[in-house]
Amino acid sequence: MVLNHILTVFIRKTHRAAGRLVLLALMLSVALHAVPVYADPTEEQTQEGETAPSEEEIRRQQEIEALKAQQQQMEQEISGARSELQSTEGRISTLHSRVSSLQGEQAALLGEMDEVNRDIFDRMSMIDVLEEDIAELQSQYEIKQEEYDEARGQEVVQYEAMKNRIRFMYEKGDVTYVEMIMKAATFGEMLNKAEYVNKLYEYDRNMLLEFQEIQRVIAEKQEELAAQKKELEEAQKELKAEKKALEEKLAQLEVEYEDYEERIADARSLANALRVEASEQERALSVLVAQKNQAAAREQSLLAEQAAAELAQYAAQETPAETQEEGTETAPAPAKTTQPAKTVSSGGSAAGRSVVNYASQFVGNPYVYGGSSLTGGTDCSGFTMAVYSNFGVSLPHNSEAQMNYGTAIASLDEAVAGDLLFYGGHVGIYCGDGTIVHASTAATGIKYSVATYRPIIGIRRLVN
Repeated sequence: MVLNHILTVFIRKTHRAAGRLVLLALMLSVALHAVPVYADPTEEQTQEGETAPSEEEIRRQQEIEALKAQQQQMEQEISGARSELQSTEGRISTLHSRVSSLQGEQAALLGEMDEVNRDIFDRMSMIDVLEEDIAELQSQYEIKQEEYDEARGQEVVQYEAMKNRIRFMYEKGDVTYVEMIMKAATFGEMLNKAEYVNKLYEYDRNMLLEFQEIQRVIAEKQEELAAQKKELEEAQKELKAEKKALEEKLAQLEVEYEDYEERIADARSLANALRVEASEQERALSVLVAQKNQAAAREQSLLAEQAAAELAQYAAQETPAETQEEGTETAPAPAKTTQPAKTVSSGGSAAGRSVVNYASQFVGNPYVYGGSSLTGGTDCSGFTMAVYSNFGVSLPHNSEAQMNYGTAIASLDEAVAGDLLFYGGHVGIYCGDGTIVHASTAATGIKYSVATYRPIIGIRRLVN
């Protein structure tokens, strides 16, 4: 062995016992720290004065070499186990990120569900308001029908009375108007009788005309009420359709929400299974590390035994004759060793009129719920939002929210062109002449309507 040869030469050349003891202690310390370099155990020792290794030394050296090989193998297994553990932990981390991502998407979906629920509530509120408006119009229509029936009855009574008088005078009576006038005693009496006849005729005629005029006015009002009622019923029908569509959308979102619950549960279940697998890998890695440490400890123990045995052998073999031969002793060349490669890691104003003029050019274009395109389709709040956007005024896409913008106007009498008029769940732009321009319904699109076709609940001015 190379170390043995070197130390033997040093000991033989050292003439003081203390020096030899220091060198022997150094040899033992080096052995205990596992830094000695050994020659090939099969190398023949031919130096003069040296003896062949004993069977115990050969066995010990072979066990040391086996332990070294075992530790190298274990190091590879430990490296592989650590890679597998890192891979498993990476998959767990990916699953945790996936769960967080799914929870974020689920939260966004829940927000969308809340928004759809609010839209459904808004539609229900607007449907209730329209039902009240329709009921009010129906009540007004019935009142007008009663007035019409009363006027019609009075007309019939008056007409029958006139016919009876004519029948009495011309058909049943013995005296005609002419005879009644001609039998007058004086000219003045004749004139009085003629005037009476004329007044009676005028009275009947005027009464008939008055009743007919009343019937005409009532009929026109009934037509107006019927038209308004029909428009409200169409709006109500569309709101019910929108409510149904929103409810179907909400049902679909609820299905998606439940799907997210399942996906999150699956990801968590897989992460838990991987955590169990990682725990098993950690235990297996700990076993490998413990086995490697045991092999390393056994190698240290054998090296210590080898150093102690060599120390005792050299102490027993030292003689004066050997001391005399020190001048001719040379140490053989040490065996070549290879180090393992190191691994490196890595308003009424001009402005208000301009608003009305701009909005009016889109009359006739379609109504589309949720839309805001003045040409492709828009709803009521989308219409006002898009129009005012052209004048640098930013509004939300919601009629109730728009009521918080601009300056409040007390009544329609104070409203000017460009003001926003608000109804239950609806908004339009006042034209300044008793009418509004608005995105009405899918059946009528963008159109003009009488400003008071429905009860006005608010007026706001955005430009001066």
